[in-house]
Amino acid sequence: MGPDSNFKWVVTLMVLSQLVACYLVKDLPWKWVFFWAFVFGSYVNHAMTLAIHDISHNVAFGNKKAIWNRYFGMFANLPIGIPVASSFKKYHVDHHRYLGGDGLDTDVPTSLECRLFNTPLRRFLWLFLQPIFYGLRPFCVSPKPITQMELINFVVQLTYDLLIYNFMGVKSVAYMLAGTLLTTGFNLVTGHFIAEHYMYAKGYDTVSYYGPLNWITFNVGYHMEHHDFPSIPGSKLPLVKKIAPEYYNNLPYHFSWGIVLWDFVFKQELGLFARVKRKYKTRDNL
Repeated sequence: MGPDSNFKWVVTLMVLSQLVACYLVKDLPWKWVFFWAFVFGSYVNHAMTLAIHDISHNVAFGNKKAIWNRYFGMFANLPIGIPVASSFKKYHVDHHRYLGGDGLDTDVPTSLECRLFNTPLRRFLWLFLQPIFYGLRPFCVSPKPITQMELINFVVQLTYDLLIYNFMGVKSVAYMLAGTLLTTGFNLVTGHFIAEHYMYAKGYDTVSYYGPLNWITFNVGYHMEHHDFPSIPGSKLPLVKKIAPEYYNNLPYHFSWGIVLWDFVFKQELGLFARVKRKYKTRDNL
């Protein structure tokens, strides 16, 4: 457990790479703006969302410098175009503390979503709309007051977006936003959203993925290991499985996020309802 000394440099390089990409696409025809947003920008931006996830666990600078992590999360947020880092931190704590908690874990789809998107075609559509539901669900399930850090995140992000627009133009802003929407909607790497906590194996609502896409997603696939030890950086999660094989080798796991997405859409026993919901005793309901 502890900070990853290389992590902040990797994140910085990725932020700068997206800044360069914004400059390179500013004069391209629109079709090429969206082409590069899909084949390059979407994968970088998805990695940035996962970097924000890791930063929310203080792996960039450690627990003793928590505020440094909060501001670094805003820095990692820049290429995404939409302020999400501070809000994610606020709700992600509950995801770990109350995994699958009814009315507490906003990662769990609402009953309305389950009823509306209950056929293969509708589930396929839901995958495209997932960023919208993921962003709006907390306000419906577990609304919380806006914090000072969220306001700072908003101002920092808006300033960056306006600077990109002023110096590079609307196509560069569109490249950023298109990359974010494409990578959090229907995309091969978004399979991890489904793989992590949908009940593909009965009785298991957290499942790891041990495939090659971990290389470009900060090892988010090692999700059982992550929930066991949230303070261990993604770069070291494979070591958890290696040094404690008796706890992980006999558990179900995924080897393809593509197959995860296919099964989610077409298998009758899966879908949005295939999540475990738990009732937790909190201070509010004691």
